[in-house]
Amino acid sequence: MLEQELQTACRLAIEAGDIVMGLYGAVDVEFKGESNPVTEADRRANEHIVRELREAFPEDGIIAEESDDLSGATRKGRCWYVDPLDGTKEFIKQNGEFAVMIGLAIDGESTLGVVYQPVFDKLYTGVVGGEARLRQGGKERVLKVSDRAPAAELRLVVSRSHRSASVDQLVSSLGISNEVCSGSVGLKVGMIAEQKADLYVNVSNKSSRWDACGPEAILRAAGGCFVELNGEPFRYDDRGVTNERGIFACNAAAFSEVAPVAAEVARSAGLID
Repeated sequence: MLEQELQTACRLAIEAGDIVMGLYGAVDVEFKGESNPVTEADRRANEHIVRELREAFPEDGIIAEESDDLSGATRKGRCWYVDPLDGTKEFIKQNGEFAVMIGLAIDGESTLGVVYQPVFDKLYTGVVGGEARLRQGGKERVLKVSDRAPAAELRLVVSRSHRSASVDQLVSSLGISNEVCSGSVGLKVGMIAEQKADLYVNVSNKSSRWDACGPEAILRAAGGCFVELNGEPFRYDDRGVTNERGIFACNAAAFSEVAPVAAEVARSAGLID
């Protein structure tokens, strides 16, 4: 199932990665809003992916971060969600922690995802109901999340560029002592799928559906959980593109213990009721 879609998404992510790397180190930064940078690499990668998706799947909707008009895209049936450069701040810093992300939602549910880290030629893929895989250095392997369950033993992956007081509260509540930093939602989720981390929590409404769709499919295909902080599944439909209730990503073994704690932290922050 979805073999053509997966092959196309992989090809476009790699091609967009080449575009991004062609501009690496020659960054002209603008701002779309407070602390929200955008570069020519974002725009060129966005243009390429959108153009090619429209040619390959002309009946599908497309929601892409750097596209000017999101209102006219249909999200019923099949809709692609594109973040052409997730981790723009890390791209500007030239630390390698950025990715191209492409996801496909069908009937409002994340179904397929691709996350590509061009600096290390690292390609994560996942189809819900199928497998999650990592391709790198000419080798490919199936990904499965860890079975680590005790909260205090979990490895939390946190943002390198922005850490909130809510994360400190979560760490204290769960007794977590093992943290690792990374840019890009997709790379954080990839670390969970690779068993290099077990948990990621975004207690804010600053992310969007294009940050979620691709990574969700990969993590769910690897046996993990990816939901809003109130425990509800993400819906990719006409209700908007902002992740108003944050992101909770975790291996399945720890989910039942950690999810209520994360929800309480989000409630304290006023993110959920």
